[in-house]
Amino acid sequence: MAYTTQTQPLFFGVIASMKTAFEDYKVAAEKRRNFKKTVRELSELTNRELADLGLSRAMIKGVAYEAAYKN
Repeated sequence: MAYTTQTQPLFFGVIASMKTAFEDYKVAAEKRRNFKKTVRELSELTNRELADLGLSRAMIKGVAYEAAYKN
């Protein structure tokens, strides 16, 4: 009876891991940009405009976090 084994060099596994890590970093960076942009835009609104949206200044970071990270 004959057996065959196919192995892949470690080098390709390292490259795949690096590629995955880089893609994860890009996703995290995009989420962080969205969070900061949302905080900046909501912070520019007046208290009256925030109240019209049903928000207060204390809620800005929470709303931005939810918008960026809870997709």
